[in-house]
Amino acid sequence: MSAPMSNANTWTIAAAREALRKGEISAVDLTMTCLTAIDAGDGLNAFVHKTPEIALEQARAADARLAAGDAPSMCGIPLGIKDLFCTKGVPSQAASNILRGFRPEYESTVTTRLFDAGAVMLGKLNMDEFAMGSSNETSTYGNAVSPWRRGNDTTALTPGGSSGGSAAAVAADLCLAATGTDTGGSIRQPAAFTGIVGIKPTYGRVSRWGIVAFASSLDQAGPMTKTVRDAAIFLQAMAGHDPKDSTSADLPVPDFEAALTGDIRGKKIGIPREYRLDGIPAEIDALWQRGIEMLRDAGAEIVDISLPHTKYALPAYYVIAPAEASSNLARYDGVRYGHRATLSAGEGIVDMYEKTRAEGFGKEVQRRVMIGTYVLSAGFYDAYYNRARKVRALIKRDFELAFAAGIDSILTPATPSAAFGLGEMASADPVEMYLNDVFTVTVNLAGLPGISVPVGLDAKGLPLGLQLIGRPWEEGDLLNHAYVLERAAGFVSKPAKWW
Repeated sequence: MSAPMSNANTWTIAAAREALRKGEISAVDLTMTCLTAIDAGDGLNAFVHKTPEIALEQARAADARLAAGDAPSMCGIPLGIKDLFCTKGVPSQAASNILRGFRPEYESTVTTRLFDAGAVMLGKLNMDEFAMGSSNETSTYGNAVSPWRRGNDTTALTPGGSSGGSAAAVAADLCLAATGTDTGGSIRQPAAFTGIVGIKPTYGRVSRWGIVAFASSLDQAGPMTKTVRDAAIFLQAMAGHDPKDSTSADLPVPDFEAALTGDIRGKKIGIPREYRLDGIPAEIDALWQRGIEMLRDAGAEIVDISLPHTKYALPAYYVIAPAEASSNLARYDGVRYGHRATLSAGEGIVDMYEKTRAEGFGKEVQRRVMIGTYVLSAGFYDAYYNRARKVRALIKRDFELAFAAGIDSILTPATPSAAFGLGEMASADPVEMYLNDVFTVTVNLAGLPGISVPVGLDAKGLPLGLQLIGRPWEEGDLLNHAYVLERAAGFVSKPAKWW
């Protein structure tokens, strides 16, 4: 491999696409560079199932397509795949003990689309168990670790969650990009924590078929990338109607990359007053203010708006999400696949269910299943679940009214702080951890697209991101607003290599 190419793992999708099409590097060499980086990056615990044989086979096939001149944008691009996506013949266990040893006989729609486009799978990425968590500390594989550090402090930091492995892998250049899923912020919060771009598309834009379900009315898969342009290219390949998913929207997929004009003159950007929380770190507030100025300087009109039901978003989310989780996770019973508990003499089927689930599910998953079962139970259904559904409708209406009044996108912080140390929240009550989602859950409740863009560093040298929320189905516009913010911020910081 020629010398300049040895850092090809640090490239963007757009740069790699160009080099591959010009024949400056082969997909096999590009993949090898990533596989080498992955093996050197075991200290991050980002990749939990490596698939080098599959990767090289796919890379050779991509080279053949490139040589034939039949190369879509993602052809030959090495990716990491979150362990929530079912991949044929490859362990897909949602970072849970209950799915240990499960190798699906089918391929998720997203990975099918990516492979059809010539993309290369390097392996499966760490995550919070069943996507339940904000710090990647609930995984059966152990913690994923952020490549970032606080100055000279060697404390291991969280890469965020649940897509923590995806965020760590992209930020550390182990792959060019990765798939993530977002139920309440699980793409955008880890992206913000690790200084990368993460977009959650509109609910229904990307097929959920073959992705292990957490909360079916909130889950949406999306790309985690090094730049906004890469997010546009990657989303293009992931999106589209899927008859196998009843919630998939039968809408054409526009050319997201072509939407990156860099022109937002006259666009109205809403600033929701309810997001100015008490006790928000001064750095986050200052970053938000900087973001407002950047968009104003680019010719956008800044409009103060109200989203009055925001304050009820977290409680509504932590009723709805566990309710759906308790229903979705009822299928893991030890009968058909995955872990099955060993029974003692005289124990029957009910004992098997109970033992299997107690052994297979971790503490956080058990907590959410119990909450979910409780809020759906006969005496409490109306008091909790039904009320949360009504609140959800009001949150959605807040956004609809803002967009109807001419707002094009909404700018907010992505997270309430920079990344915290692994274990630093261990003694906190669960609600403190749940507060990580305070800026992101509204977007899932309303089914809207949202993107996190790295904009600056805090005093300790850790990345901070801002979130843009777009109109439904207008990811192109949203990506363009994010592109303008990205260019104005000029964020180029990378973590200093210690792993």
